[in-house]
Amino acid sequence: MIEKISQNSSQQLTLFPVKNKDVSLSFTGQRISSDGGLLLLRELDNKLGLVESISTCIKDIRDHRYIDHEVQELIAQRVYQIAAGYEDCNDSNALREDQVVKMCAGRLPQTGDDLASQPTMSRLENQASRTDLFRMGIKLLDNFIDSYSREPKVIILDCDDTNTNTHGQQELSLFNHYYDEHCYMPLHIYEGLSGKLITTILKPGRRSKQAETGNLLIKIIKYLGQRWANTTIIVRGDSHFTSGDLMDWCHDKEKVNFITGLAGNTKLKEKAQVTIESAEREFEQYGKPVKRYHCFTYKAASWKCSQRVIVKVEINQMGTNIRYIVTDVTGFRTRDLYEKGYCARGAMELRIKDHKLYLKSDRASCNKFSANQFRLFLHSMAYVLIHTFQNEMLQGTEYATATFKTIREKIIKTAAMVKELKTRIKIEMPSSCITKKLQMACYDYFALGHT
Repeated sequence: MIEKISQNSSQQLTLFPVKNKDVSLSFTGQRISSDGGLLLLRELDNKLGLVESISTCIKDIRDHRYIDHEVQELIAQRVYQIAAGYEDCNDSNALREDQVVKMCAGRLPQTGDDLASQPTMSRLENQASRTDLFRMGIKLLDNFIDSYSREPKVIILDCDDTNTNTHGQQELSLFNHYYDEHCYMPLHIYEGLSGKLITTILKPGRRSKQAETGNLLIKIIKYLGQRWANTTIIVRGDSHFTSGDLMDWCHDKEKVNFITGLAGNTKLKEKAQVTIESAEREFEQYGKPVKRYHCFTYKAASWKCSQRVIVKVEINQMGTNIRYIVTDVTGFRTRDLYEKGYCARGAMELRIKDHKLYLKSDRASCNKFSANQFRLFLHSMAYVLIHTFQNEMLQGTEYATATFKTIREKIIKTAAMVKELKTRIKIEMPSSCITKKLQMACYDYFALGHT
């Protein structure tokens, strides 16, 4: 029905009357952007240099005699559109004239040429080679390292994968029995204490083998260690990240540790049997929920060394719940290591939610696997910009712990009228903006030269 309605934007529409006055509506007003808050992210990126550095990773193979849009402009346009909630290439067609997006991409808002359309964006996505993608991944790691003013004492590599459902003939899209869908399984790695994104790597639609994951984490740790020789790096993840190769490699590394889940088996249950029986007796006697922890050493057949295993036995009216973790971290009580050390990884679910749900990073619409990896990196860049904005500039405000959706709706979605004058550009925001004072404070922050 909606498709049959006239698309004539100058058509006068009649709305409900107000105080006996007729109300008419038409889309013929001045060109006003609905995403004025993107200018804050652009100011931030002016300090970070994220878009500029990532753009240098793409080898431009186009004939420069016929180029209207530089790679940096294309990436900027796409990243800021994603941050504003426009995740599809198709959105570029409607937003290529948006004055704020044009300014974020480095073009004059009115006299500058329009930005790229969907076909140009699609060609960019499919142009990226494996070498380009590798360089982009390195730049994301460098950005993470550079986000610290000095070498941190400890960082935690929180690792998890999630499903990105596919709906076409995408390369390496596989059927996943757990999700009952054809999908990809991108690997997300965040810093557990700060929530900073380290990298996101697109994987085929199955769980990565533990050896593959272990080797990848070793490469990332080695790269970080080249810059941070005195930083303790702790790998944290569920049982899918319990890699014998990683544990063996960490054995003689003073500054590298791990704490991961461990799938239960008969031998583990035998070692925990005394604790299980003791907890069951206490529950039968008092009828109140019981939680017990116990620590012992264990060596799987594929491990070279015995490792410290912690078992949690929890019994209540719902039944008996037994969980194991394996770690080489010492100097902490068993309960604290499990509850404060391992269980804190649950915060990563919120970060994946921001990345996947609110930034729509699960929109893998390209046929080529490499093009979808490129898309994932673009969404990761948008994550870095918004997370850095929240972490550095919104601390102490009501938005310090808000979701990306709230930040977008309250700050980024601010109407802006842009006027390009002879010697300057004038931007007017609504006087009734709910986050006016907050945004003014942010601009003052930038004006003082903070990074």
